[in-house]
Amino acid sequence: MRIETKKDSLTVAIVRLFTTSHLSLLFLIISLLAGAAALFLTPREEDPQIIVPVMDVFVQVPGASAEEVEKQVTTPLETLLRQIQGVEYVYSASRPGEAVVTVRYLVGESLENSLIKTRDKVLANQDIIPPGVTNWLVKPVEIDDVPILMLSLSPQRSDMEATDLRRVADELLERLREVDNVGKSWVVGSPPRRISIYPDPAKLQAGNITLPDIQQALAKNNVNLPVGTLTEQNKEIILEAGPHYQMAEQIGGTVVKVADGRLLTLRDVTQIIDGGADTDTYTRIGFGPAVAHMQTAGEFAKLPAVGEERPLTTIAIAKRKGSNAVSVAEQVLAVTEQLKGTLIPDDVLMTITRNYGETADHKVNELVMHLSIAILTIIVLLALSLGFKESLIVSLAVPMTFAVTLLCDYLFGYTINRVTLFALILSLGLLVDDPIVDVENIHRHYKMRKEPPLQALLSAVDEIRPPTILATFAVIMSFVPMFFITCMMGPYMAPMAFNVPVAMLMSLVIAFTVTPWASFKLLKGDYGKNHGAEFHLKETRGFKIYQAIVAPLLASKAKAWLFLLVVLIAFVASAMMAVTRVVPLKLLPFDNKNELQLIIDMPKGSSLESTDEVAAALG
Repeated sequence: MRIETKKDSLTVAIVRLFTTSHLSLLFLIISLLAGAAALFLTPREEDPQIIVPVMDVFVQVPGASAEEVEKQVTTPLETLLRQIQGVEYVYSASRPGEAVVTVRYLVGESLENSLIKTRDKVLANQDIIPPGVTNWLVKPVEIDDVPILMLSLSPQRSDMEATDLRRVADELLERLREVDNVGKSWVVGSPPRRISIYPDPAKLQAGNITLPDIQQALAKNNVNLPVGTLTEQNKEIILEAGPHYQMAEQIGGTVVKVADGRLLTLRDVTQIIDGGADTDTYTRIGFGPAVAHMQTAGEFAKLPAVGEERPLTTIAIAKRKGSNAVSVAEQVLAVTEQLKGTLIPDDVLMTITRNYGETADHKVNELVMHLSIAILTIIVLLALSLGFKESLIVSLAVPMTFAVTLLCDYLFGYTINRVTLFALILSLGLLVDDPIVDVENIHRHYKMRKEPPLQALLSAVDEIRPPTILATFAVIMSFVPMFFITCMMGPYMAPMAFNVPVAMLMSLVIAFTVTPWASFKLLKGDYGKNHGAEFHLKETRGFKIYQAIVAPLLASKAKAWLFLLVVLIAFVASAMMAVTRVVPLKLLPFDNKNELQLIIDMPKGSSLESTDEVAAALG
């Protein structure tokens, strides 16, 4: 008598290995730990970053009119820059004495290579640069240059000078630049400190002093140069000539000329004012009724009255590329809290007028909360339809799949943003299909009791293996075309094209590893190891309703074609709702911002003061 044993297929061998060993438990623990680490380490942003290399070419042409700048500089430079490979658009703006030409490359082009190509193109054609051009500069424009945090400083007392506010902002900016991952940062509003020198014509004539004499005296005295070293008592002392001017009094004491044995200083022939630069912008802040409510609650006792406007100086903080906007904003705010009362005086009010780190974190946490609600809903529905243990088995696939998917996001450079989480929520209903099919078929084989538990489990998984694999890859292939979307929507939708296929692939892996192992551990005791009576399917009320609907379609070809025609008409009607704009079309839900920007178009030639009056009235 010869006994033949059937060799396991690859799928069955994998299921047997993970079911009878501790690999599934290790896979479960490692994946959850890796997912938790990825959730904290992956940078968080509101939207995916789109790499669109943009270069600004600044050209200085002193003395030339706007028309001359356009004809001699802007137009030839535009023609030159369009010849660069990868350039999509070229924009320009010509003004008296200067021009700005903006080069926009195709989406996905390397920023560094685009910068090099732009500079090389200008350098290689210096022989055709007009003689009037004195300077040119190529500067890249990046999405990371947009500030994620704006700290606005306003005075608490009306006699505080704008230069004092600017000085506080400049010193605070230097401290904030020391924070890790702080990128480009600058100060807006309040003129910077400037020491202005106003010569007295009568005194200059009396002392026979010219303006070049004053310039030469300032240039000679405002130096700090090493002049040598001095060794004394085994110590080396570095000698310097200088130092630079540090206060207005030092400038006033600068000797301009020696006349009749008397020293003529700058203070004798000029007026020196230590103040702010010429005002070219006005910035202010006002407080509305919402602040009044907080003020009456005693939370902000130093805020101005409602409707009152005061000068404003804003510190704009951007982050480095690839860094976490949430952590950068939190670290900067922590430093400012430590500096209150010392570097930031008590009579200066600091208001956070923008915090994209907080909004990004709020949106990510909100989506995570909705994701948790969706997972809980699935567990409850599965518990009602399959049973508690069955729902627990299926629910294991959800955190494991999301954990591995977030880990892949971190490894491949994707951030956690609303498109990434939208892709996870979208795939939530799809990724539980494979485990549900597995558990249902294992449940059926255990009820039939035709084989021992382990063999019944292997038979159940092997039975639904081809349709499970086919269905999973059908879903994956439906998202693959999203990888080929061009222009700006390509990188914007890339997280969805990446996350959904990864999640589906992981759900398939879990369906052949962890799900059978969990089913074997949790369901084996309920359904016994011994063979029992043959299992018969009971016709429930739901089955009878389903049979009454489907049976006529299967029995009559005419009814089947009529049913397909109705489905086709319904499909076309639903598609026409989008074409006819019956339903609004939008890629993502509306994102309401708590900011409103008004752009005032004043008549040509309007002064800064008149524009400021209109802005103040609108405020």
